[in-house]
Amino acid sequence: MKTIKILVFILVITGALFSCKKNTTTEEASQETVENKEFKVDFEKFTLDNGLQVILHIDRSDPVVAVALTAHVGSAREKEGRTGFAHLFEHLLFLESENLGKGGLDKMSARIGGSGANGSTSQDRTNYYQTVPKDALEKMIWAEADKLGFFINTVTDPVLAKEKQVVKNEKRQSVDNRPYGHVNYVIDKNMYPADHPYSWQVIGSLEDLQNATLQDVKDFYNHWYVPNNVTLTIAGDFDSDQAKAWVHKYFDEIKRGEDIPALEKRPVVLTETKKLHYEDNFARLPQLTMTWPTVPVYHSDSYALEVLSTYLSEGKKAPFNKVLVEDKQLSPEITMFNFGSELAGQYHLIIRGFEKTDLNTIDSAVSEAFAKFETEGISQEDLDRIKASQETAFYNGLSSVLGKGFQLAQYEIFAGDPGFINQDVKNILAVTIDDVNRVYNQYIKGKHYVATSFVPIGQSNLALKDSKLAEVVEEKIVAGAEENFDASIVADYKKTSSSFDRSTEPPYGDTPEVTVPQVWQDQFSSGIEVYGIQNDEVPLVQFRINIRGGLLLEKPDKVGVSNLLAQLMTKGTQNKTTEELENAIESLGAFINISARDESIIISGSTLSRNYNKIMALVEEMILQPRWDLKEFELIKQSVISQIQQEKASPISIASNEYAKLSYGKDHILSHNNLGTETSVSTITIEDLKHYYNANIVPNVTKIHVVGDITKTMTKTSLANLNTKWQHKEVKFPALDAPKAPQQSKVYFYDVPDAKQSQLRFGYPALAATDSDYYPVQIMNYRLGGGGFASQLTQQLREGKGYTYGIRSGFSGSTIPGMFTISSGVRSNVTYESADLVKEILNNYGKNYTQDDLDITKSSLIKSNARAFETFNSKLNMLTNMSTFQYPKDYVTQREAIVNNMTVDEIKKLTGTYLDPNKMIYLVVGDAKTQLKKLEQLGFGTPVLLNEENTAVKD
Repeated sequence: MKTIKILVFILVITGALFSCKKNTTTEEASQETVENKEFKVDFEKFTLDNGLQVILHIDRSDPVVAVALTAHVGSAREKEGRTGFAHLFEHLLFLESENLGKGGLDKMSARIGGSGANGSTSQDRTNYYQTVPKDALEKMIWAEADKLGFFINTVTDPVLAKEKQVVKNEKRQSVDNRPYGHVNYVIDKNMYPADHPYSWQVIGSLEDLQNATLQDVKDFYNHWYVPNNVTLTIAGDFDSDQAKAWVHKYFDEIKRGEDIPALEKRPVVLTETKKLHYEDNFARLPQLTMTWPTVPVYHSDSYALEVLSTYLSEGKKAPFNKVLVEDKQLSPEITMFNFGSELAGQYHLIIRGFEKTDLNTIDSAVSEAFAKFETEGISQEDLDRIKASQETAFYNGLSSVLGKGFQLAQYEIFAGDPGFINQDVKNILAVTIDDVNRVYNQYIKGKHYVATSFVPIGQSNLALKDSKLAEVVEEKIVAGAEENFDASIVADYKKTSSSFDRSTEPPYGDTPEVTVPQVWQDQFSSGIEVYGIQNDEVPLVQFRINIRGGLLLEKPDKVGVSNLLAQLMTKGTQNKTTEELENAIESLGAFINISARDESIIISGSTLSRNYNKIMALVEEMILQPRWDLKEFELIKQSVISQIQQEKASPISIASNEYAKLSYGKDHILSHNNLGTETSVSTITIEDLKHYYNANIVPNVTKIHVVGDITKTMTKTSLANLNTKWQHKEVKFPALDAPKAPQQSKVYFYDVPDAKQSQLRFGYPALAATDSDYYPVQIMNYRLGGGGFASQLTQQLREGKGYTYGIRSGFSGSTIPGMFTISSGVRSNVTYESADLVKEILNNYGKNYTQDDLDITKSSLIKSNARAFETFNSKLNMLTNMSTFQYPKDYVTQREAIVNNMTVDEIKKLTGTYLDPNKMIYLVVGDAKTQLKKLEQLGFGTPVLLNEENTAVKD
């Protein structure tokens, strides 16, 4: 065994190193300490005799451990005609292994309070990961070893048949049933030669998945899932020597596989520009995507390409924003990025035009924008601000133990050394103006590319001239087309031999002591409430400012005002143009976002801690001195109308909007989409925004939450001016009628012709977060649909039937009553069967609830508290709960007592009160011509068709 100990230092760039000032106050000294702090990531790497690479990283900030198993196999290692295998394995490895048993990993995850076993597949790797309380580390190492060395015998024909359906549902949901879902397929098919491993998609084709045999699956596993092709990463609060001993115990005897040679880099060079078009059933706006071949990940040119894409497309000064968004007003926004994989890379330019915009006009504007860059270039100031933002993003990626574990594994596999974490940030900061100009000339200017024009049905005239029809295989909706399987069959197999008994799950370690973060809070004279948590794990500060209001304070005929206001507040101040404000924020390595919600306007942001005071000064300026730029206002209106138009073709957006209308009733303000409608947004004036601002953006309805490498004193000092200058006013909130649950269930159907999936939204108006039963019903819901793979809805509709990729249920109350909702996207040809099964589960849930169900729920909810405060975002959520719902500082501890005292009888009583399937809204968004009639069999009368006028069907 070879062991290497490494300590990586990441030096935070501190700006000026000298100061003429000799007398330093305590506060200034604190700030200097923040600015000169050294950020470090230490790790230890060793290799087992069988080739398994192991990386350990100690982080004692929270009593949790993240465990990740990464196999160096993705879709690029597949064979043509057998695509989708790498992703299929990502699914199969969660189902069963010899010693965990059927569903064993998901059951164990629930018991131990884990984040839920999860995984992802790319072109080049597949990973499996979970964050768990530290006392479950041995259990996780045992489980990961079981998946690697004691799994394949458990895969049988019925298991394979069922999981094929789950994966195909994922493809329908993420590709086939969404706007522009086939764009990447068309690009890759035309970017790469047929024998290039990037010429097919990670998820594969439905035909290849269906044709996969059990022997194909076993051959794939035996070749790629071997220790010498896998990296195990453990990051968090654990004893290193003990972890090493467990790794040896459980992994040592797994046999090494045959040597796997590295694939050669295969960047491509196009010999011609290829133009393709496609009429997209779910698109309502034309989209042009242009893609150039570039370089693999971590190539020295990849950093300059990322700077180039950011400069060209992001912000007011960006050439593409100037030409296409502002001057010609062809599109609401530009998306541009460089994406590097192990073997090759791509540079993407995505422009979604306004309704009925000719993509040839956009193409001409693209040439003009590139010419503008060639003439003006990039300044050192612009380069520095972009690098500052990239530096912040780098640290944000390391703010959790799982994030650190992911990055260390990524560097090990694709850079050959976890220590590349140090070089990576240096490469980000080393990019020069010459580098940016050089990569533009080398990879973009005058080079061939692939251009795809995806347009709405019947609008092929908008596509680029000389475009050829793209070849896309669309699935037909046929009842009973899928093969049958029995998921209950227990696999019969001979167990793999081992030197010791692996069948017994290891014991827990010492119970971790969960320490609730120390919260400070204060209230200013203006009425502002401030909540904070100091945490110096990474040199960052994140903040969230909640101003109560949002949609709640809007007029029904002018819905969309708060959303427009939120966006306009980011477009300059009285003293700064939009461009100047953006430059000021980005040069500090920060971001500030303002968004409107149903019940609030939220100002959120992240910054390097050394720049916190400067960022808060900018936040103050944005709040107190909006610019009211009329040109920006009109651009925002145009963009929002475009967004509303596209939502009309998104089944998920349709389901959300229609469900709100049915739940609250047409006269309730919360029945509206807070974006507004095309009509309402068109009628809103800038005076409407000023009126809303003057009446409702006030300190006494504002809660500020701050988490990170900053003290209470520094935080309060940074807000002193805001407190003094922001005028207190009374805000009148309207009295809202509580939405009523239906007395009898009714089925509603929204027709999306040729939909490959049906979106389900079942539920009713329920509880507010401040109701006494609100947390008890969360406990009750865990085994129904709130516990991921531990829930009955998932186990029966996904694991048992293969109807869906995912299904969940939950209560969503706030200060006012919210909804109980069951949501899923199911295969179109089992729409009725899915709805009927959900109804059956609801009918039987309380009657069949057992002590075992409650024990699993208690174990998961209590043990998961060990990871409840790990990330900045989780800490911000905790502070927001306290400020919004007036929860006490120890509310997490109080909830533990509620869980511990819960009984089966109380759960049954709660189900009787809150889970009546005969008093719910049943909304289905899908293909009416094939699915509507069957829903009468639910027994809730004739379904109500919500949009009889929809006749757009693609031939």
